[in-house]
Formats: sequence, structure tokens, C-alpha cells
Amino acid sequence: MLVRDAMSTVVLTIGPTHTLRQAARLMSARRVGAAVVLDPETSGVGILTERDVLASVGRGQDPDRERAGAHTTTDVVFAAPQWTLADAASAMAQGGFRHLIVLDANEPIGIVSVRDIINCWTPVVGRA
Repeated sequence: MLVRDAMSTVVLTIGPTHTLRQAARLMSARRVGAAVVLDPETSGVGILTERDVLASVGRGQDPDRERAGAHTTTDVVFAAPQWTLADAASAMAQGGFRHLIVLDANEPIGIVSVRDIINCWTPVVGRA
């Protein structure tokens, strides 16, 4: 099975000026653990994860003042849609992260998470 078969194509995207509270609210509402951060000034693609938000709050930073751009990982490992799920899982294990932004022609087209991979590899009773 390939990344394109497991990835979510509806991706939460935010800008670097969103506050961490805004980002957390959006991630919670969509029930996702990461948001793709698009910075129009740098044409860069980054990722903000629930871990990033937790780390900031754990340091005592104010989620209403902290901006997503200050907590975004910009040194991102990207997946290609034609990667196997084993390739994606290996990249996640080696990098110590749980989400990969999927790029096609340098454009984000999806995101794949550890949960997506597990759901493909493990049949869940009652799942359609």
C-alpha cells in the first residue's frame, strides 16, 4: 500500500501569525494532531504539531501571544505519494515524528500520520 492510499487529503493549513490557541482550537475541532503552516512571505511549508503546542505551554508561554511561526518545524521531512507505507513508517521512526506532509510537484497534497498507517495495516472491527 502507498502513502497516497493512506494520506488525508483534507489538510488543516494555517499561517505563521495564528496564535497557538487558534491553532490548537482548529486542530481540536478537526481532530488532527498537526497543521501545515504556509508562510506566503517565504514560500515555505512547515508543520505545527500538538507536541509543539504542549512544549510551549509547558514552558509557561502564553498561547494567546505565541505565534505558530515561532514554533513551526521548517526542517521538514516530506513524503511522496508513491512511497510505500513502510517507507513512511521508517522515516517517522528515524526522525522521531508522527506526521509527514505529502508533496507532489513541491505542493502539499496531503498528510499521513502514524494513525493512518496503523489503520491501513490493522483491521478495526466496525470500521467501514
